[in-house]
Amino acid sequence: MFELLEKMMLTGVGAMSMTQKKAEEMLGEMKERFNVSEEEGKAFLEKMRKNAEDTQKKLEEMAQEEIRRAAERVGVVTMDEFEKLQKKVQLLDRHVKELEKQAKEAQR
Repeated sequence: MFELLEKMMLTGVGAMSMTQKKAEEMLGEMKERFNVSEEEGKAFLEKMRKNAEDTQKKLEEMAQEEIRRAAERVGVVTMDEFEKLQKKVQLLDRHVKELEKQAKEAQR
């Protein structure tokens, strides 16, 4: 499962990391092969870049959700859950100290 996610992420990253030089080469090739104007070619490449960016975002969201589910299955708490528990422990600690203080004062 994680191998598939890794491959999907790398594919998205690869598509997004197209260099300017490679884009220019593709544009030149499109102009020659398909009789495409420079504006049409640039629009097409921009659309490809936007699609790659959108795909990357979707892959990241899917990966995060899958990791969250896997962590949940094995019992790992999220950072949010951990912080809530930490605050609760601090609050309980303060209450215990206050009760101990009151108990000492009551014994006098």
